[in-house]
Amino acid sequence: MTQPAISRFPVPEIADLPQDIRERILAVQEKSGFVPNVFLVLARRPDEFRAFFAYHDALMDKPGNLTKAEREMIVVATSNANQCQYCVIAHGAILRIRAKNPLIADQVAINYRKADITARQKAMLDFAMKVALEAYAVGDDEIAALKAHGFSDEDAWDITAIAAFFALSNRLANVTSMRPNDEFFTLGR
Repeated sequence: MTQPAISRFPVPEIADLPQDIRERILAVQEKSGFVPNVFLVLARRPDEFRAFFAYHDALMDKPGNLTKAEREMIVVATSNANQCQYCVIAHGAILRIRAKNPLIADQVAINYRKADITARQKAMLDFAMKVALEAYAVGDDEIAALKAHGFSDEDAWDITAIAAFFALSNRLANVTSMRPNDEFFTLGR
């Protein structure tokens, strides 16, 4: 049986990529044991690849009041709302690893309100979902609800930026028909 295509668009060969992109992909492969398909699909446009991953890293790898697991919760919940299979599967794996919990990603993706997470995290995801689905309706009440759970203005910005960035990612993944790597399904379980 042949492996299904990872994208409806042509995917470049790693050897043909600019050196900086090739080195980043190979470093990810060295660390994880495989190349996540998002790297290969987005590499077809090197300038956009660089911009995408620079913003990704600025949002997801920075210190702050949101843990890395909480950042991944935002991605999983909003990606499910956007019906992005790639991001739910890939970031679900990362969430399981960062939270050290094999159940959390499925719970958050399906219905975070019933997930085994804190009231603070539910408030964070309520806000993220409002940003993802009704950003035009976000007002002072939503910010106040976050602050009641100990979030700052900077945290509200981070939650907003993560939900917004992954809305872009979800749309790219959906339109390109990006296939999740099989490896993601079992990571952290």
